Amino acid sequence: MMPVSLSRMRRGTQIIGNVLGSFLHHPLLFLRLLSAIPFLVRGVSYGRSWVAATEKETLSSCLDKAGSAGSVNPLRVHFDSHREGRGVWKFLHYFDIYHRHLSKFAGREVHVLEIGVYSGGSLQMWQECFGQQCHVYGVDIERACKVYEDDRTKIFVGDQGDRGFWKRFKEENPAIDILIDDGSHDPEHQIVTLEEMLPHLRPGGIYLCEDVVGKWNRFHSYVHGLATDLNSFESVTSDQRKGLACIPTQLQAAIQSIHFYPFVTVIEKSDHLRREFTAPKHGTEWQPFL
Repeated sequence: MMPVSLSRMRRGTQIIGNVLGSFLHHPLLFLRLLSAIPFLVRGVSYGRSWVAATEKETLSSCLDKAGSAGSVNPLRVHFDSHREGRGVWKFLHYFDIYHRHLSKFAGREVHVLEIGVYSGGSLQMWQECFGQQCHVYGVDIERACKVYEDDRTKIFVGDQGDRGFWKRFKEENPAIDILIDDGSHDPEHQIVTLEEMLPHLRPGGIYLCEDVVGKWNRFHSYVHGLATDLNSFESVTSDQRKGLACIPTQLQAAIQSIHFYPFVTVIEKSDHLRREFTAPKHGTEWQPFL
């Protein structure tokens, strides 16, 4: 029992140290985050009480109709038919997420980076489903994964938590269109990978991190913090006749959207840098106070 207690004490000390460090480095931001805690708790509480009896009935009805409509998902078709050869191991609901965000790349030149090669099966899946113009880059800490390298697949051996490794990777390779992080699943490694590689994605690129599990996952919290800037509303100009205009922050200019799914986080980059958010006024009749 003693090692467990010591481990918990160290963990608690580390958390307290991180909190104090955050306050000392960013006191105003820290206080703003404190003001958001009641709403965070409120949201968590509502989420826990979500599934009432009527919701269960609605969910059951939806599940009965699932799969009756929608376009063909080639990635799911590939997975369902793949019974021999290199292993592919994915949660089934991931394939709907892939199809929603990645289908636009089918049949065109696309550069796909997957972190976590494992048995090499998903590398084949990307190639077959995206077509002959698909170039795949695999990253793994295991040197044995080099066996999966071929004329359309490059394997890089390195630690995804090492910023020096990513610096060398970016120097050697063109910009990436799709990044799939299925690597160590360590939150700190995932954060380093995002910070190093998100700016390296081409406009319109997709960043996708898998297996983000646990209610208080630190990577999930990090991305929530990142997402707060999407709602920045500063440098606003207002014209009674024309409407509103707002200059985007650097993140708003580059990022189209951030999505949270069960176990998956997706970040979409804009096809082009936004220069302005506008809310034009159309029409001739307005309420007097507007």
